[in-house]
Amino acid sequence: MAFDLPNDFRCPISLEIMSDPVIIQSGHTFDRVSIQKWIDSGNRTCPITKLPLSENPSLIPNHALRSLISNFAHVSPKQHQDHHSQSHSLISALVSRSSSHESRLESLTRLVRLTKRDSSVRRKVTESGAVRAVLDCVDSGDMVLQEKSLSLLLNLSLEDDNKVGLVADGVVRRVVAVLRVGSPDCKAVAATLLTSLAVVEVNKATIGSYPDAISALVSLLRDGNERERKESATALYALCSFPDNRKRVVDCGSVGILVEAADSGLERAVEVLGLLVKCRGGREEMSRVSGFVEVLVNVLRNGSLKGIQYSLFILNCLCCCSREIVDEVKREGVVEICFGLEDNESEKIRRNATNLVHTLLGNPMDS
Repeated sequence: MAFDLPNDFRCPISLEIMSDPVIIQSGHTFDRVSIQKWIDSGNRTCPITKLPLSENPSLIPNHALRSLISNFAHVSPKQHQDHHSQSHSLISALVSRSSSHESRLESLTRLVRLTKRDSSVRRKVTESGAVRAVLDCVDSGDMVLQEKSLSLLLNLSLEDDNKVGLVADGVVRRVVAVLRVGSPDCKAVAATLLTSLAVVEVNKATIGSYPDAISALVSLLRDGNERERKESATALYALCSFPDNRKRVVDCGSVGILVEAADSGLERAVEVLGLLVKCRGGREEMSRVSGFVEVLVNVLRNGSLKGIQYSLFILNCLCCCSREIVDEVKREGVVEICFGLEDNESEKIRRNATNLVHTLLGNPMDS
């Protein structure tokens, strides 16, 4: 008998298995094509919760779910039964006070593999009360044990029902500590875990208000390697979809660091700036960064569609507040660039380019 994929893998709109799952700000996941059609039709509410969405809703790729869907199709019903029997003994070894370091590491390693592909095992781990033992491994100071335990927590966080519970169990405190003093690989996984937890709106507020959480991500963005910087920028993007967090991120001195990251080719930094520009403090800081307009213009000329979309939006927001920036943007040839984008395939780019031209060539404005 054919083995059906879980209903969680189906888009709530089309009811088909998702090929490109994305997360919207309500925390729910949809297939990109379906939710984009919903948005393009003028809808600005979540199809499930009916909560309002922003004017330009962010669609965050759910890479973890996409990987799960791909892997799940290759797992047979018998394998699922085997997974359950294996997970019972592995959980027992993990939580036992008498287990050796090697036994705990082996249990973590195998549970990471199982929970990556099997949602029922993820639920079994959390329902068994094993999260406390996993958190103890994060606290152990052993880098190998720490990375495996963080990877397991990341897999557990893929279940929407686990996200709030993991935060309540104290995951954020451990993650922040790892972001400060962990190994490069542990720091990257820790930042990814925050991104996953921040899918839920209440967690955005909790993580954002936690002491040092945002400043630790900003420091990682400044000082980390390529992977660390990418993951920290993605976590900041997820957190900044919650308006109260934008001022917190700006107050940590992030704007100059984000501009530098954008200049080095990290386009996710441009997307974060596209959220920070919505708050007054963000706009004021951006206007003080020398060369910022030039960085955005370079993205307009050489960036991806997403980078171009956000750069246009940021420039328009800044130009609406400053005659000096209007003049600088004009000198950089942005009007001509915008005219060249009139036939772009992206409706958002066409709209943002039109809005920016209107701002640049419209009625005179006060400085």
